[in-house]
Amino acid sequence: MAEDLIITRGNKAEQYDHLIPQIKGLLDGEPDLIANLSNTVAALKEQFGWLWIGFYLVKKSADGSTDELVLGPFQGPVACTRIRHGRGVCGTSWANASTLIVPDVEKFPGHIACSSLSRSEIVVPLIRDGRVLAVLDADSAALD
Repeated sequence: MAEDLIITRGNKAEQYDHLIPQIKGLLDGEPDLIANLSNTVAALKEQFGWLWIGFYLVKKSADGSTDELVLGPFQGPVACTRIRHGRGVCGTSWANASTLIVPDVEKFPGHIACSSLSRSEIVVPLIRDGRVLAVLDADSAALD
């Protein structure tokens, strides 16, 4: 198992090309979901230095009546714990099963401000068999 991360510079494509095999090495042979999600966000935070990066997992609401996004492993300031379907950038990405790139969160209708420092956001749904299981959310303190 790889336990050291080699940070690289260059354009984003080059950084991802170098980082993805390292993340695969971190996950190789480890069956635990939480451990793998935790190492993934730690590696992404180390490489890119975003304000916040983390997963929200689709789970039953506290009363069991509906599904909602529940905070999973993350790196950064404290975060919103639960997000309803279709609410904010994460809930909208989940509802549409599509990646959302928001260059200025102040211009996104219904944006949920978990941190006043967040200026831009990218949310990527994790889909298996046509169903969104989680979203990966990255927030930046910079626009775009």
